[in-house]
Amino acid sequence: MSLISVSSTMLYTAFVLYIIATAFFGATIKAKKNSVSAKIGITLTIIGFAAQLVYFITRWIASGHIPVSNMFEFVTFFGMALVFAFIILYFIYKLTVLGLFALPVAIIVIAYASMFPREIAPLVPSLQSHWLYIHVTTVALGEGILSISFVAGLIYLIRQIDQSVRSKRTTWLEITLFTLFVFIGFSVISVIFNISGYNAEFKYVENEQEVTVAYHMPPLIGPNNGEEITKNAMTPWVELPQWMRGKDAPRKANTIVWSLFTGAIIYLLTRLILRKRVGAALQPLMRKVSPDMLDEISYRSVAIGFPVFTLGGLIFAAIWAQIAWNRFWGWDPKEVWALITWLFYAAFLHLRLSRGWHGEKSAWLSLGGFAIIMFNLVGVNLILAGMHSYAS
Repeated sequence: MSLISVSSTMLYTAFVLYIIATAFFGATIKAKKNSVSAKIGITLTIIGFAAQLVYFITRWIASGHIPVSNMFEFVTFFGMALVFAFIILYFIYKLTVLGLFALPVAIIVIAYASMFPREIAPLVPSLQSHWLYIHVTTVALGEGILSISFVAGLIYLIRQIDQSVRSKRTTWLEITLFTLFVFIGFSVISVIFNISGYNAEFKYVENEQEVTVAYHMPPLIGPNNGEEITKNAMTPWVELPQWMRGKDAPRKANTIVWSLFTGAIIYLLTRLILRKRVGAALQPLMRKVSPDMLDEISYRSVAIGFPVFTLGGLIFAAIWAQIAWNRFWGWDPKEVWALITWLFYAAFLHLRLSRGWHGEKSAWLSLGGFAIIMFNLVGVNLILAGMHSYAS
């Protein structure tokens, strides 16, 4: 097998192992703390992480450069960083329910990576620097650690919010859970159409250049003033607005619509089976979990992840920008949202340490921080265009 084949196989193996490990962590909810299921779950997680590490190394050897130079590689590395952070925190706190939520988030992130082209290509001149290794890996590691704060905060809110009455708190919590179902829907619909081998191509003009976009799902949303290349392809229902200018924006917007549709179906079916809100169904399973421990994990994840992200997202990024573009700051969309992320988590720490925002307030902040991180991964690449667009 070629290194590329080995790399792809190892990533797929890690993906499957994370799914199986999640099931074993789920089996620990009503079991003893040190149950056999927990040991199997963490063992499978470590094996999956090792498989993903093999993916990373073999792809590095095959490409000749560290595999974080495009969105597929960066997002998969981000998922690996999230799993690494979970493993470390698991051995510190021995909290098995953390795996029941952290691993699905990692699975969703890795599935999202498949939305981007996987081909290995030579580095563009802007990326031919050792700062690629330092800046990008540090950013991904920092965001991976910060994501564990979201996981702990979500579990805290599911456990603590009164589900017996409808309120703004239950509504926002359910919206958060629905969003996770949308990402699950993306994974499901991607697998379905990948197996079917669906492909349709359109061409359109962007920035006075003719662009070709390949759809791997039926085109509900077509390019603005696009022209069908593939014969007998489905006619798009609507055209993409002109202000959506990210690379491959028509295809990505179409994927998001399909994900919303599929996620909504899965969510509604789940509600029909449970006959209650998802948060209300999960709450009784969280009774044995210590809210104080969840609050501590959420805080410590930010306390560790924030300085790591500061190094990668601001300091190392500014140094590289000065070397590559002869300026340390340029209001590029990615730079702006990196600053927004940093300011948010700086406010998180300030409010917690100076204003006493513990417990539920802190948990809601952790959800907001993760929403900003995901907008960096999804929204910025779909809607905005800038000097970092080569990473799309």
